Amino acid sequence: MTASTIILIGLVIFLLIAFLSTFKVVPQRSAYIVERLGKYSRTLEAGFHILIPFIDKIAYKQNQKEQAIDVAPQICITKDNIAVEVDGVLYLQVIDPQKASYGIDNYKFAVIQISQTTMRSVIGKMELDKTFEERETVNGSIVEAVDKASDSWGIKVSRYEVKNISPPQSIKDAMEKQMRAEREKRALIAESEGDKQAKINRAEGDKQEAIARSEGEKQRRMNEAAGTAAEIEMVAVATAKGIREIALSINEEGGMNAVNLRIAEQYLTEFGKLAKLNNTMIVPADLSDIAGVITSITSVLNKTKPESSLLPKL
Repeated sequence: MTASTIILIGLVIFLLIAFLSTFKVVPQRSAYIVERLGKYSRTLEAGFHILIPFIDKIAYKQNQKEQAIDVAPQICITKDNIAVEVDGVLYLQVIDPQKASYGIDNYKFAVIQISQTTMRSVIGKMELDKTFEERETVNGSIVEAVDKASDSWGIKVSRYEVKNISPPQSIKDAMEKQMRAEREKRALIAESEGDKQAKINRAEGDKQEAIARSEGEKQRRMNEAAGTAAEIEMVAVATAKGIREIALSINEEGGMNAVNLRIAEQYLTEFGKLAKLNNTMIVPADLSDIAGVITSITSVLNKTKPESSLLPKL
């Protein structure tokens, strides 16, 4: 192969490379920074572009997707002088590719450093217990600080998330004891509240039972009183009716003689009972009373014989 042939082949290859480097395809969500003779020329967005060989070149390629950058763990001192290890994740996006290319040499390294310094500052203003409770405050403070500093770099920080806050083992043991004591305290309080409520429920039940019992006793007495009243009323009505019937019978013809006869019979019957029940002979103080009674009985019997059919029944 002659020298002229080699030169020709080299020239063809050079022209082919130059021709191919003239055409550039930019992917979606990407931006290419073009420099012409070492000076910024333009920014190529997604699509097909043609460059001038040996004059235009791609200086920087920027990814415009949202990126998650891991912030390495670091030691922070809290307000109560406790050393804790904190790490996190930072989310950012390139908004201006030109500023991201020329505003700073390495924007990822820069935002990580700002995130760590801001985190140390924020944690240093809090006590240990607050660092676990105020994660949203820490995240917001870091996002605000980094976003403000990166504005001239064409970077937009969307959010920051604290992943882990790790205190020393001795502090972990103390916190575990504290949490155990707190749980036991809550258990005792819950148990006492339950016992209190149980006593209240039992007292309320006894109260309701006593009220129900007294209401039942009251109703029973009312029912008994009503029954007794009704009974007395019925007896009174029956007695009044019987008295009226006796009065009507007495006022009829021969009624008074029947009454006298009845009284005399009862007198003699009761007097005879006294004589049977006692060994002592009972003699009336006025013997004439006996004679009078006998005379009255005889007189009544004599009068009532012819009129027996007319006597009312007692």
